Amino acid sequence: MKYLGCIAGVFAATMATAETPELIVYTYDSFVSDWGPGPAVEKAFEAECACDLKFVGAGDGAALLARIKLEGARTDADVVLGLDTNLTAGAMETGLFAPHSVSAEYSLPIEWNDENFVPYDWGYFAFVHKNGLDAPDSLKALGESDLKIVIQDPRSSTPGLGLLMWVKAAYGDESSAIWESLSDNIVTVTKGWSEAYGLFLEGEADMVLSYTTSPAYHLIAEEDAGYAAAAFEEGHYLQIEVAGKLASSDQPELADRFLAFIVGEGFQTIIPTTNWMYPAVTPADGLPKGFETLVLPEKSLLVPAADAVAVRDAALAEWLIALSK
Repeated sequence: MKYLGCIAGVFAATMATAETPELIVYTYDSFVSDWGPGPAVEKAFEAECACDLKFVGAGDGAALLARIKLEGARTDADVVLGLDTNLTAGAMETGLFAPHSVSAEYSLPIEWNDENFVPYDWGYFAFVHKNGLDAPDSLKALGESDLKIVIQDPRSSTPGLGLLMWVKAAYGDESSAIWESLSDNIVTVTKGWSEAYGLFLEGEADMVLSYTTSPAYHLIAEEDAGYAAAAFEEGHYLQIEVAGKLASSDQPELADRFLAFIVGEGFQTIIPTTNWMYPAVTPADGLPKGFETLVLPEKSLLVPAADAVAVRDAALAEWLIALSK
């Protein structure tokens, strides 16, 4: 009888597991890290969805699109979280993404009306440094300095791609000359943001490509006010990170529910002090103390999503030539 009871228990547990829907979300590695938003988001969503939310780290942001292209309609992913407006047009060209029905009162710097992608946070790219450094006030001045910098590869990293677009948006036809000047400053190019920021913290470089919000991490999480983002006179490039549903998802209703969840309080309150970005929808209690100390760019730069593919291809060619010299 005990043996039969054991079998019945295993059978019941197996049935319960089989009946629990699973939602697979591809995202970037730092999102699913112990210190990233992933663990808290998973707990919050599972508390209301009666499902199993499974995050899968797929490198850095730009690597997500490459993986989805490779897997195609055979992908296990239901949702991709971590693309940005530099990648959304390319993502739509794949024919793999489906429209959403999410609406929200966004607190983004621009109007949002994309029917396929839902924004969940935003920020400005910047070069972060320790206080006490005589920081340059422009990309051109940075290239003319002797400062050592670490950047990310634009083919795998959204910050790396963001820097390409930043230089192109700010300098246009002069961008090749800017890259030639910056090439002497670059210590190394990493695959993703985490590796680059780690090298900076280890003292391998004077500045690192990151975000104007990065100093908030040191201030709030470490109680260290010793970091700052350099304000550049030509402006800073805006990043809006988004999530999208795969048309091939076998959990389309659950995917829709997750997309709606990410613009709600349960998700948005997690973002500022885990992903260290501005939330796409400002929480009812506002931003955490410390965010008011951050650099606010006087000029915002952004290549329209529809133009991003063409601009990216031209900018990438310039970047490769400059760094090969």
